[in-house]
Amino acid sequence: MDLSWSHQHLTRRRTLAAATGLAAGALLRPGPALAAAAQYTNPVIWQDFADIDIMRVGDTYYASASTMHYSPGAPVLRSYDLVNWEIAGHAVPVLDFGAKYDLNGARGYVRGIWASSLAYRPSNRTFYWLGQIDFARTYVYTATAVEGPWSRLTTISTPYYDAGLLVDTDDTLYVAYGNTTISVAQLSPDGRNQVRTQEVFRTPSSVGTLEGARFYKINGQYYIFLTRPANGQYILKSSSGPFGPYTMRQVLLDLRGPIPGGGVPHQGGLVRTQSGAWYYMAFVDAYPGGRMPALAPVTWTADGWPVVQLVNGAWGTTYPSPAVPAPPRQVTPMTGVDTFDGTSLEPRWEWNHNPDNTKWSVGDGLTLRTATVTHDLYWARNTLTHRIQGPTSTATAQLDHSAMRDGDRAGLALLRDSSAWIGLKRDGGATRVVMVTGLTMDGNWNTTGTGTEIASAPVSGSRIWLRANADVRPGAPRPGTFSYSTDGITFTRLGPAFSMGNDWRFFMGYRFALFNHATQALGGAVRVTRFEVSTP
Repeated sequence: MDLSWSHQHLTRRRTLAAATGLAAGALLRPGPALAAAAQYTNPVIWQDFADIDIMRVGDTYYASASTMHYSPGAPVLRSYDLVNWEIAGHAVPVLDFGAKYDLNGARGYVRGIWASSLAYRPSNRTFYWLGQIDFARTYVYTATAVEGPWSRLTTISTPYYDAGLLVDTDDTLYVAYGNTTISVAQLSPDGRNQVRTQEVFRTPSSVGTLEGARFYKINGQYYIFLTRPANGQYILKSSSGPFGPYTMRQVLLDLRGPIPGGGVPHQGGLVRTQSGAWYYMAFVDAYPGGRMPALAPVTWTADGWPVVQLVNGAWGTTYPSPAVPAPPRQVTPMTGVDTFDGTSLEPRWEWNHNPDNTKWSVGDGLTLRTATVTHDLYWARNTLTHRIQGPTSTATAQLDHSAMRDGDRAGLALLRDSSAWIGLKRDGGATRVVMVTGLTMDGNWNTTGTGTEIASAPVSGSRIWLRANADVRPGAPRPGTFSYSTDGITFTRLGPAFSMGNDWRFFMGYRFALFNHATQALGGAVRVTRFEVSTP
């Protein structure tokens, strides 16, 4: 991805406004081999997982995604059929890249884990994650199982921007990377150091920007899959080895996507099934929800170039399901109920920046002790986030607020660079349930508004149910609404609808967020005994 605002503004705005387009290559109609009764619907995941790298190991598919400032970072998704996915773990356990990722004197919003790469090395049965941080250096993490534990293998001084890691058939590790100027690096056999790097391609001015590299070796040819943000996909091919020379061909440009109001599918990866069929998983800009993964079949021309299979000139809303073996089990749903009764958080949860691990616990619900004294939620540590399920979904949290102290603020937010929340204010020994809006950031991610209380009601007792409903269909700002209950059955709407913005520049979509921070002094706590994300 490219964080040059002027460039992105032009390309992404033009893409999201596009209503029609053509892909490179002719429309391919489903043949008998694809004429199965079962179908899947795009997006295959209506949650925010962008900059996808995808692969298969045996009968299992894995994918990784960007998470910016959220911690742990770089989620690893798992599937057995390319359609149904679960979050298996995170490749970056903590963002230990500087104090700003701890909300300690600085903030890491829209930094951190950008487009990165996930690969598997059969020779040592090890998974590798590779990504650059802050344009400064590249980090490599490894694990023998995607659930972890993941540990840092090395740090490389060259920042491999938008990297694609290739494990060649002779076990050599190569990295394709760059923006407009594309380079290939060779790593040492142990993967700890750079042996060589060389520019292999310079994007023609007629194309503009290419980035988001994915690196493949297919039938003896080397391919670098590249995105033109945010409306195109191109591929480079070399018959002479990983360092080229490469020739370029357009894969798609201004292609109508499968989500009404959303953008052009782009910046993903290729994967081959056990039976030899190929698929391309890309993401669709679909704010306010984020960037949603979509899947399409791919065929190959006689001279070795990939072609996306289209439906009526567009990326299909539905396709026949991939022909794969029956899954060994059902994957874990990304929505549903969490009572926080385990010894750790489920992998669907990510903190806003690194948490203070002394201020939270699970086991008998989720206990959030105040970790920050602030009037600004964007500075508050230990805000715990959950992706919103599209196109609409509802989050309901049951809170025990008996241990709150004066000045404490706790609740459930719709969190992004423009935010709102429903929750509790404890002041002067009394507790009120409130709806607050007007939490805002500017384009440099500095706080410009800490929120205004719009509505309130007194509450008694020690329990409350807080509810946020989010409509994340793209194409226009969408409403988020808030309500509360004192018995878990009857809910009362509180405050007006909150308009969730659909600007792309924060990159991550809106999330549900649980928080508890102090405005006077630390020492208070809340306990979340139940959290549920449900869809209509």
